[in-house]
Amino acid sequence: MNRCVVSGLINGDKSRVNKLALREFLIGGLKYAFPAEVSAKVRGIATAHSASPIKEKIAEGEDIYVWSHYLGTRRGFGVKPLYKTVPKIAEKNPALYELLVIADTLRIGKVREIEIAIEELDKRLNNV
Repeated sequence: MNRCVVSGLINGDKSRVNKLALREFLIGGLKYAFPAEVSAKVRGIATAHSASPIKEKIAEGEDIYVWSHYLGTRRGFGVKPLYKTVPKIAEKNPALYELLVIADTLRIGKVREIEIAIEELDKRLNNV
């Protein structure tokens, strides 16, 4: 938390997020601080531009991306999640799942997918 204060991501008393700094970090730094590790095809839960809210805005390609999970219903390239329990938590919290999908799109997407992810991120940051 102290690093977040020093970097300007949160205020000094750790009670409020600096939305502009968070946006800047997510768009420009997330893929460097938490690089995506993509593996061979596995069964899992869709993520990145293979899941909502991104997938509805692009033509679905052949490349599907998933978090490996034994209860998953999709087959695609495995993406190591930001944290190992993400797939389990995301299935219980749809709003968090969408945020994690946006984050993964910022990590592995191409220019068009990233532009859509930024639009979706901005919608959520403006509603907080």
